[in-house]
Amino acid sequence: MKVLAIYCHPEPRSFTRAVLDVAMHAVKDAGHGFDCIDLYADRFDPVAGWHDFEAPSDPDYFHYQTEQRLAHEGGTFAPVLRDYQRRVAEADLLVPIFPLWWGGPPAMLKGWFDRVMAYGFAYVDGARFESGLFAGKRALVAVTTGGTQARFSDDGTYGSIDKVLWPLLHCQLRYLGYAVAEPFVAYAAPRVSQEERSDLLNSWARRLTALLESDATP
Repeated sequence: MKVLAIYCHPEPRSFTRAVLDVAMHAVKDAGHGFDCIDLYADRFDPVAGWHDFEAPSDPDYFHYQTEQRLAHEGGTFAPVLRDYQRRVAEADLLVPIFPLWWGGPPAMLKGWFDRVMAYGFAYVDGARFESGLFAGKRALVAVTTGGTQARFSDDGTYGSIDKVLWPLLHCQLRYLGYAVAEPFVAYAAPRVSQEERSDLLNSWARRLTALLESDATP
């Protein structure tokens, strides 16, 4: 199995980075292939535009989906997008790893989905959810939060974590056909003790290893 992590955090000493490192070791120790797209290290530009395409079809009117479809058909996406798309296509398990900022993924990660998971490549009319282009592949989200688990409960300040992550889990990943596992959430990551930190990371390693060893769709 080939695992592709999409990592989005600016600090290499962060808890979120530790989640990535544990994932890399767990995947390799289980005998699987591991690849990582580090958006900050790549200085990824999240802003969509004409620069996404080598040969825009209509320089006078910008219709993003049309340009994406034609770029997919003609192989004229910008080289960085073609590289990311190749790596996505090769992966059996997609693992976005990020901190929760303002109730969602960082803008850089959202922009990565906008630009890379393009019309034609990642979705087309009539191929969504169970019939999506990535049906048969899996996704497992790992997210760190500043708020406690109680704040992300049904009657908490922010509402349930399932509601908070719904746009990513359902409207992006499931929409594309991925079988989406229950997300791994490290609550209140900046304030946990060293012991709690170790417990969370060990739990994450076990969770990822169990998914890799399972033949069942999550």
